[in-house]
Amino acid sequence: MTLRATHVTMAHGGGGRAMRELIESVFTDVFRPPGSEDQARLAEEALREPGARLAFTTDSFVVRPLRFPGGDIGKLAVCGTVNDLAVGGARPLWLSAAFIIEEGCEVALLREVVATMAEEAARAGVRIVTGDTKVVERGKADGLFITTSGLGVIPPGRDLGAARIRPGDVAIVNGVLGDHGAAILAARGDLALSAELASDCAGLGHLMQAALAAAPGITAARDCTRGGLASALNEMAAEAGLAIEIDETRLPLRPEVVGVCEILGLDPLYLASEGRLVLFCPEAEAAAALAAMRALPEGAGAVAIGRAMAGEPGRVTLRTAFGGARIVDMLVGDQLPRIC
Repeated sequence: MTLRATHVTMAHGGGGRAMRELIESVFTDVFRPPGSEDQARLAEEALREPGARLAFTTDSFVVRPLRFPGGDIGKLAVCGTVNDLAVGGARPLWLSAAFIIEEGCEVALLREVVATMAEEAARAGVRIVTGDTKVVERGKADGLFITTSGLGVIPPGRDLGAARIRPGDVAIVNGVLGDHGAAILAARGDLALSAELASDCAGLGHLMQAALAAAPGITAARDCTRGGLASALNEMAAEAGLAIEIDETRLPLRPEVVGVCEILGLDPLYLASEGRLVLFCPEAEAAAALAAMRALPEGAGAVAIGRAMAGEPGRVTLRTAFGGARIVDMLVGDQLPRIC
């Protein structure tokens, strides 16, 4: 079917011919899901391996603007779900994608977002196998919302989790922090920011697999999304029942991001990074993990930033460049302005 409309109307959510034209022309012709039933039927050789487990995650994505330097909401949706699987040690395999579309949304924008999702899925080695569309009245959504769910396979013998972190484990991040949050703030244009920043949004499945192959003793990993590195470390410290100390001089931050945060009174440690993770591994494997990560584009800037240690459970401390220390607490409330 050929879709001639330039904007989405309520008819495209009514279940009739218009909806079929939208789905087939914009979504299924690009994603090419297996079959046309109301469910995806999945098979994977890795699931037959004794001890293999399924990993399952879901997330909703809202962002303004829908397009931003370095990506769009579609890239965000695919990468975010792939990364949630990857940091648990799973090999991401399948995604679902549900779209809530506001009446009046440009069909050209939808096509652009869907094309981006297909490209990112192919890059990550996953398939978008099922989905859904809903159209809501004008003013009832911020243009477009996307919900993605993901399935992956955790191989036998692999068991990552913050509770497995041990004193002495080294904390490693795969690159500069806070670029996504700062890029979204700059892209909105209502804060008179002139910094040229691009989102760090990226899929990290291949990076995690490379790191695990080089350093099988990796104990835990977490992506630094909403709430940034600070929130990820606080969550991990609490679950591990340990303290974590990071070194301010080792933190990879762009001067532009630091400058934006100084202008707005924000802390870059709390800015979202949609293509960054923090992992912990035994000190004996840290060099191997870093080398494996730096061999890939997504990990070229990988650096060790601190370590876990015995101490007050759940406490995260920043050792400053002047030799002092300050507590990096969990974010209380909302770091304004919101970025998603």
